[in-house]
Amino acid sequence: MANVTLRNVRKTYAGGFEAIKGIDFDVGDGQFCVLVGPSGCGKSTLLRMVAGLETITGGEIDIGGRVVNQVEPADRDIAMVFQNYALYPHMTVYNNMAYGLRNRGMAEPEIKTRVEEAARILELGAMLERKPRQLSGGQRQRVAMGRAIVRQPKVFLFDEPLSNLDAKLRIAMRVEIRKLQRRLSTTSIYVTHDQLEAMTLADILVVMNGGQVEQIGNPLDIYQKPATTFVASFIGAPPMNLMPLRSDELKSQLAGDIRINEAGILGIRPEDFVITNETVSGGVALGLTVEAIERVGAETFIYGTRQQEVQGVAATPGELPPGEIIVRIPGAVGPAIGEQIRAVAASDKLHLFTADGRKRVGS
Repeated sequence: MANVTLRNVRKTYAGGFEAIKGIDFDVGDGQFCVLVGPSGCGKSTLLRMVAGLETITGGEIDIGGRVVNQVEPADRDIAMVFQNYALYPHMTVYNNMAYGLRNRGMAEPEIKTRVEEAARILELGAMLERKPRQLSGGQRQRVAMGRAIVRQPKVFLFDEPLSNLDAKLRIAMRVEIRKLQRRLSTTSIYVTHDQLEAMTLADILVVMNGGQVEQIGNPLDIYQKPATTFVASFIGAPPMNLMPLRSDELKSQLAGDIRINEAGILGIRPEDFVITNETVSGGVALGLTVEAIERVGAETFIYGTRQQEVQGVAATPGELPPGEIIVRIPGAVGPAIGEQIRAVAASDKLHLFTADGRKRVGS
């Protein structure tokens, strides 16, 4: 086990493209750190730099008190689980797990002990003589994790290991990975674009965008207090409703909020709205026309358009179109399409950001 510390880490490719733009963070001994962000944000590149599979242009990567910038991957005392499993199709499960240990010259009795212990932990004992083609996707993923476990590394690195699995299996394997990491207490860094995976797995969450860190912290703290509008819209499903403070309707309702002088954007989580005709002091009330409804069992998503806004098209994929608001309510009973509703959010549920979206205003 070991701490992993990144100090002003940078990566610039030939031609001047800067993929990683000076990243600093620390993963404590035994912590589970998740790097999350959209495609192209640099999260996999950063993980490969920690692994030694990508060279470092600037800064330092420290594993267990040792700067490893010039250390070969095999000598960094890390183990990596890849997206495509990378199993040898002609080898049995046992030999896939033992292969790396044999290459290091380990004695067969020690290899047998390690492989059998990993197989016990991962419930692979009955499959050790099978070939990868005889396994399900989830079982192959467990073999890939077993191959990492037998090395007994200081740090586990996971590069989107669940992306090839179906939705049901992803949930099951996500729980397995978290239970396994807690049992082994091994420092882990995990890359994903799936914010639900990130929220449920992480002790420390690193939200990345454009080769930079947008926010670092506890997942719930980030969800409750996003530092930028990018984080607010990326973490959370459905995303936070973000509204420019251009209209007199919003400005007049926020007139008593001391943050309004610095703010240019208002954010409200879909679950923080209540459909009511009552007035909330210090909060915000929006008149909406219901355009669509999604019933997903225990809750319902209501898509409405603001009555004083012209509906448009979202400029960025994943963000809401201008004038569209999502309201999340419990249960399966909701208003009818075309109905006029009043969605209200209390003052303590309001998030304010600067006009450029780069800074949260107030607490």
